[in-house]
Amino acid sequence: MNDGSKNGSLNKELMMSDSLKQKSILFLFLFAGIAFACIGCEEKHEHTAPAIYDRDSVALMTTYGVNTLISDSGVIKYRIVAERWEINQNKKPSRWLFEKGLFLEQFDEDFHIVTYIQCDTAYFYDQQGIWELRGHVNVKTKQQLHYTSEELFWDERSHELYSNKFSRLVTPERTLQGNYFRSDDKMMRYRVTNTKGSFNKNDFEDEPSQENVLTTNDSTPHLGRKPMTPMPKAMSR
Repeated sequence: MNDGSKNGSLNKELMMSDSLKQKSILFLFLFAGIAFACIGCEEKHEHTAPAIYDRDSVALMTTYGVNTLISDSGVIKYRIVAERWEINQNKKPSRWLFEKGLFLEQFDEDFHIVTYIQCDTAYFYDQQGIWELRGHVNVKTKQQLHYTSEELFWDERSHELYSNKFSRLVTPERTLQGNYFRSDDKMMRYRVTNTKGSFNKNDFEDEPSQENVLTTNDSTPHLGRKPMTPMPKAMSR
């Protein structure tokens, strides 16, 4: 075969190769267009993260640096001092939270201070009217009574204070310690079971005071049993 025939065959092959390349490129563009069209037709989904906090934990109010007076039926009853005060009505039961400590003053009808209360943590269940005080609970009254414990409950409706934790009660006349404490909210009449401490001689020789009801030593206290009251000695004939 001469050189002219060889060159003609080579040119035909190059032309066919270029045609195949063009068809391949066209096919790739067509495939890419169809793929993008299919992706665009797919339904869009929003990717949202879940809420950080549940609704039950959201507080109605959170206040810092609190120093305020609390009234009931138009009568001022307390002064509250707290680093942080939270009111949460979504919790069950609803409550006030003082998780950074609480200092509370209680007033009588004439706006005289009758009680000081201090603790590390406090909860007030507003629907039940119950205070729960925890951690270094200190109570002082105008009668110079000093009460300390790690836990104390205060029922405003029944006007009672009570604790099932070790409690220490100091008055100008005596010192009592026990694992069960119950008193009226003015701490004028109180009971301590499983007690130990110092007593005056008159506590056992005279009639018990009408203001303070004390119990004798009891190494096996029972919460369902009424504590015993010291009785006067029998008169010798």
